[in-house]
Amino acid sequence: MIRPLIFAATLIAPLSALAETPVTIALDWTLNTNHIGLVVAQDRGFYEDAGLDVEILPYSDTSSSALLAAGATDFAYLTSLGFMSAKAADADLVALWATMQHENGRLVYNSDNTEITRPADLSGKTYAGFGSAWEAALIGTMIANDGGEPVWDTVTLGTGAYEALASGAVDFTLEVATWEGVNGELLGRKQSSFTYADYGIPDQQNGYIGTRSEVLAEHPDMVRDFMLATQKGYEWAADHPRAAAQILIQSGDFPNQALVHASMVAIAAGGYLRDGDTPVGKIDGERFANMAHFLFDSGVLKDSDGDVLTWPGDVSDWYDQSWMIN
Repeated sequence: MIRPLIFAATLIAPLSALAETPVTIALDWTLNTNHIGLVVAQDRGFYEDAGLDVEILPYSDTSSSALLAAGATDFAYLTSLGFMSAKAADADLVALWATMQHENGRLVYNSDNTEITRPADLSGKTYAGFGSAWEAALIGTMIANDGGEPVWDTVTLGTGAYEALASGAVDFTLEVATWEGVNGELLGRKQSSFTYADYGIPDQQNGYIGTRSEVLAEHPDMVRDFMLATQKGYEWAADHPRAAAQILIQSGDFPNQALVHASMVAIAAGGYLRDGDTPVGKIDGERFANMAHFLFDSGVLKDSDGDVLTWPGDVSDWYDQSWMIN
């Protein structure tokens, strides 16, 4: 008597509820507008429509690249530096996606600092930093390419760098234009900036989504379904930045809701998610290789023993977009 009842119940249950595949993705930082497409895809049912039950794991002290490499998650959102550093150290990671189609980082200083008019003027000044080797390579290259001596003082302050700069305690720092830069504008801070690419730094894409090669090999359909639904989420966000911002606000803890809205407007207006006819999430192989080459040449990328690596000649197998419908 029980079996027919169970069978009847399964007939009237939604098919998606019966066939959802659990999927996890770890974040590189606390929830922000870089992750907008993930939240939109979850909120609007794109993952559910694809038969997936996606859990967006909260940011933790363990890096998303380490969690992914250890098999603790199926996918991870990764900074470009985080991914390339882990990959260079032989982590079994594969990039599937690039969120920001252009570099959204920049070097910033107070506009009323008359001693700074060009990167060469940064020589001998004080930098508020974040503790990565990438920063030294970037700043040194910019100063040298502008004809200055690449020597400066560094104080490692993390997110305290922005208040230190605003107060004049330091001379310059680095920021993400679509978040800290937007926040500075909302606070009325008078700041100016230098664009990395104007001074010899390759224009890179930011915000990778990656997996392990074994996941890609063993579950190609799941990878394809997840990535296509994610792409749909980012496309929707690019087309509806204000509505997407509201979805993000409802999904997290954002005391400054104006910052979320302004950030999404800046991302959409700046063409960061969609660059002409280039599909959202598309990895540019040439720019990918240029940035990897720069990091190798600058001594930023090291092996698991901490030894500086030499350029391997080809990094095309570091990413895979076979899931993408061209």
